[in-house]
Amino acid sequence: MEKRDVMFAAIVIACMLPTSTSTGSLPLVINTWTFLNATVAAVAKLHEGGTYLDAVVAGGTKCEVLQCDHSVGYGGSPDEKGETTLDAMIMDGVSHDVGAVGCLKNIKNAIGVARAVMEHTSHTLLVGDDATNFAVSMEFELSNLTTEYSKDLWLKWKCNDSCQPNFWRDVKPDPTKQCGPYKPVNRNSKSQPMGAPPPGGPGNHDTIGIIVVDAKGNIAAGTTTNGLTYKIPGRVGDSPIMGAGSYADGEVGGAVCTGNGDIMMRFLPSYQAVESMRQGKSPKEAADDAIQRIAKYYPGFSGAIIVANIKGEYGVAASLPRDSPFPFCVYNPSLGKATQFYLNQTDNPFSVL
Repeated sequence: MEKRDVMFAAIVIACMLPTSTSTGSLPLVINTWTFLNATVAAVAKLHEGGTYLDAVVAGGTKCEVLQCDHSVGYGGSPDEKGETTLDAMIMDGVSHDVGAVGCLKNIKNAIGVARAVMEHTSHTLLVGDDATNFAVSMEFELSNLTTEYSKDLWLKWKCNDSCQPNFWRDVKPDPTKQCGPYKPVNRNSKSQPMGAPPPGGPGNHDTIGIIVVDAKGNIAAGTTTNGLTYKIPGRVGDSPIMGAGSYADGEVGGAVCTGNGDIMMRFLPSYQAVESMRQGKSPKEAADDAIQRIAKYYPGFSGAIIVANIKGEYGVAASLPRDSPFPFCVYNPSLGKATQFYLNQTDNPFSVL
């Protein structure tokens, strides 16, 4: 076993909470990580009479405003040039309409812009400066996404840490020792195996993925993130890619992912999980299957998936270092309040409210 496999010693676990083992409980709001304020915002929107789509946007927007873990919204995850860019998407499981943005610049409300793409265009995904121009035309406010925090983070990486870590390979100068610009060493060979994990642990890709199922069983899913820290400019991860970052089908259910998007998008795990449920798997079984498919080829990858069906039943699976349990947040009437759980501690939920 290689050293990296020992270090990651990936845990692949799936769980179903006792409150979702029979007929489920609706409405359901469930999202990745410790972002409980996002859960609360989504629930509040439902209680105000908002739709399941409104609730997804409300939860994602809350995280963008709060800069959840500096991995969502403005002021986090600077790229190699020190710029923060945003990826987001939303999918209506009832209509299968989707809106998404990638490498969005100078606009704070990425998931709001994604919804505007869905509702005001015939397109699915807009990217880069043109996505920004679209957002301005939709009356979103231009803002500088750089903060003192992200600037200091980038300066330390650039000036003190010799651009370590980074996402280059098979280039010169040696990317493990020096900053670029880089040029290819040999266009016809790959000295580093494809299975080698990129730099960064779970904290380097804490996308919020959120699923909302309303009281009638209508479902939507969405994601929003500022991506990998120190990514190569122009990089877009799995978050705005339907079937990868999230997916929803009104006849079956939905799924959202978080983790190493460059690897996870190669397997379309959200779509796979929903199709597994269509074929008869429970949310727990579908989640586990989706993670196992990725771990077969990338045993050291870091990531997680949340899967829910339209009855309000849900399951979670993750591939993480042994000392990194996966947190997620849930609301349904059986719980009575937004509650945080850990994947390997579901018998003892930790409630923050």
